[in-house]
Amino acid sequence: MKFGVPLGLLHPAAWKDVAVAADELGFESVWLPEHLVFATDLSLAAYPGTSAPAIKPATPLFDAPAYLCWLAAFTSHVRLGTAVQLLALRHPFVSARAFATLDVVSGGRAICGVGAGWYRGEWEAAGIPFGTRGARLDEAIEVVRRLWSEPVVTHSGTFYSFPEVAFEPKPVQRRLPMLAGGESPAALRRAARLCDGWISMPHTLESIKPQLDRLAAGVPVTAHAYSLSSPDEVPAWAALGVERLIVRPWTRSRDAVAGLTDFAARYGVGGRAPAG
Repeated sequence: MKFGVPLGLLHPAAWKDVAVAADELGFESVWLPEHLVFATDLSLAAYPGTSAPAIKPATPLFDAPAYLCWLAAFTSHVRLGTAVQLLALRHPFVSARAFATLDVVSGGRAICGVGAGWYRGEWEAAGIPFGTRGARLDEAIEVVRRLWSEPVVTHSGTFYSFPEVAFEPKPVQRRLPMLAGGESPAALRRAARLCDGWISMPHTLESIKPQLDRLAAGVPVTAHAYSLSSPDEVPAWAALGVERLIVRPWTRSRDAVAGLTDFAARYGVGGRAPAG
């Protein structure tokens, strides 16, 4: 099992130290979320299925690929991913350039997790119709893939059109992995049809099963498993087809490095024998 670390659940002041610790301890990946902007109208901020605002407008926001480029300079092995990037809030040129740059400066360690998003406020603020976000994302994924792999690209689509362009440098990875986030049927189809896997919201072993039942067979799965309590649970996740668990073995940011160190010993991270 591969283990990832959710940097977004930490105070930003801890991101560098935790990323370095994850790298040294043998964790496979670190992950940053992103939003482009928060509107101050909280009526737009209720997460689907809830009634309370899910965001605080004054929360600091960072450009996730740019911040991961900075973390790449302090790490050597850990993969650097987004969970998730709102790819369609930007022109595909911008997104393709950001992740190609991350892949080059990190020596091929980028993972591009993408999602359609749930937060209407930032789409309206950006002047992009919220109802088109899924279709825009699907088209953007296809354009970005071509920019990363083809010598020259021209495109005439529903949302993006441009004449023949060249795009260099290409990513270091022959196929920079893209994972689709989201729990909707459309998101699960996107994971199977356009991406290299699915990345879940936080789940338990039981709560993830309905989504996995709807996911196409053989699609690689990354699961946020913050409630993981024992190494004995890991084989059960693997039996469901999960290949990566994003874990949070801490409650306070200041305890994160110690929590990762303990987790690495208990779970055999980085090839260590699990502590008995």
